[in-house]
Amino acid sequence: MSEIDAHLLIVDDDERIRDLLKKFLMRNGFLVTAARDAAHARRVLSGLDFDLLVMDVMMPGEDGVSLTRSLRETMTTPILLLTAQGETEHRIAGLEAGADDYLAKPFEPKELLLRINAILRRMPETTAPDTVPMVLHLGPIRYDIERGEMWQGNDLVRLTATESQLMKIFSAQPGEPVSRTKLVEDLGRDRGQAQERAVDVQITRLRRKLESNPKQPRYLQTVRGAGYMLAPD
Repeated sequence: MSEIDAHLLIVDDDERIRDLLKKFLMRNGFLVTAARDAAHARRVLSGLDFDLLVMDVMMPGEDGVSLTRSLRETMTTPILLLTAQGETEHRIAGLEAGADDYLAKPFEPKELLLRINAILRRMPETTAPDTVPMVLHLGPIRYDIERGEMWQGNDLVRLTATESQLMKIFSAQPGEPVSRTKLVEDLGRDRGQAQERAVDVQITRLRRKLESNPKQPRYLQTVRGAGYMLAPD
């Protein structure tokens, strides 16, 4: 996907911030729609598809974390949450709810642009129909490497953009541990303990989709001192 072709939804109850973000992102080539709160966002989402959602966490009524958790039940569109500086619990809660990334306020518009583009680049590319699939078997789960799709029986398992990228990274070297630092780099994140913690949260969420018992993982293992490893059958 070309970032310039992407359609973004901005959800923020602050009209000034909402308008500033919309103008800035439109100047950078995006198609942008704005919503003033979660209820408004739901109405917009009922009629339009988006490539990425940028949502404030603290909104009157339903907050951004709750909306993210609800949307993840039916959609995999990437979500970037905007959080107030120092609200670590909101960032972790947002990632656990299904957000792909977060950005603390106040932030530089250029950093928001870089993060949006990084998320869009992580979206799996469409594969030609005649491509011979390469499939990893993880118990009842099948992962099609070429198509970036995960299946359980006849049911497609929904993956977020970050989860798709993690599976792409792990499936490229099954049976070999990947360090948390390397995962942070491959996901296009800044280095640091906070981002490594964010990766841990994403791993926990991915295990819920892969493992029959996520607390005792069989297929997405923790390798002490080395990182995480995908161990297919």
